[in-house]
Amino acid sequence: MGKFNIKQKTSTWLSPAKLNLYLQIIGQRDDGYHLLQSVFQMVDLFDEIRITPGKNKEIRFSCNLAELNNHDNLIIKACELLTHYAETNNAPYFGLNIELNKKIPMGAGLGGGSSNCATTLMAINQLWQLNLDSEELIKMGVTLGADVPFFIFGKTAFVEGVGEKLTPFSLPSAWFLIIKPDCHISTGKIFSHPLLTRNNKAITIRDLDTLGLPFQGVNSLETVVVSEYDEVNQALDWLKKHQSNARLTGTGACVFAVFDNEREIRKIAAQCPWQSFVARGLENSPIQNKLTS
Repeated sequence: MGKFNIKQKTSTWLSPAKLNLYLQIIGQRDDGYHLLQSVFQMVDLFDEIRITPGKNKEIRFSCNLAELNNHDNLIIKACELLTHYAETNNAPYFGLNIELNKKIPMGAGLGGGSSNCATTLMAINQLWQLNLDSEELIKMGVTLGADVPFFIFGKTAFVEGVGEKLTPFSLPSAWFLIIKPDCHISTGKIFSHPLLTRNNKAITIRDLDTLGLPFQGVNSLETVVVSEYDEVNQALDWLKKHQSNARLTGTGACVFAVFDNEREIRKIAAQCPWQSFVARGLENSPIQNKLTS
């Protein structure tokens, strides 16, 4: 861990959203965590994180959304984790002023909070020159959230376990119309639902080639979510009238459909009665590109 220049300028980091193109539960651990199989793909819908070095060791955080202007968020927890690591290993570090410009909707199944956490871990690791590799950051990240390792991994992936087993997987280029109904899904409520199937048959990565991803796919949580949240059911019904491959991402609330051209998707988005986003799939994270540039 070498010396660094605390007079560094403000740096801006793009923190991407993700979609679950495929999702099923194949079991449950003794500690209650569900064992999943999923395919995660990032899209070019971003939060922006601006980091400016401070004159002391204080971490200051602000956000354009008032409800996030507190210390109970994953960005602060990521900072605390790396501060503890630096102090434990006698590594020099400096204070940070962190500004989050939130554009990814919250409680939407798009992984915005986990992405912010991963982006913060990678950015501070570079700024403080802690020299932690991706594997070490992933071990830290999984303690903060099941989706955090994927965003550190930074590639489209077949995801297994509770989110920590990641295998890169290539997909054709595609456009996505993402709709956010006006509701917030309780993940705990969905995972504890008595009608949720928890013993789907496991697949292998070879089986993914037969699923027609990203244009076709399945989310085994969808039936439970639409039964509990009529807003999601309505949005999904509307979207399926325009594209039959429409489905839920994560535990929701967002639903999405996949297209192969931008012109068609923007015409449909213009008619959408809910908040919507047009996004393109990303093969690699802009964070990884920034770190290696």
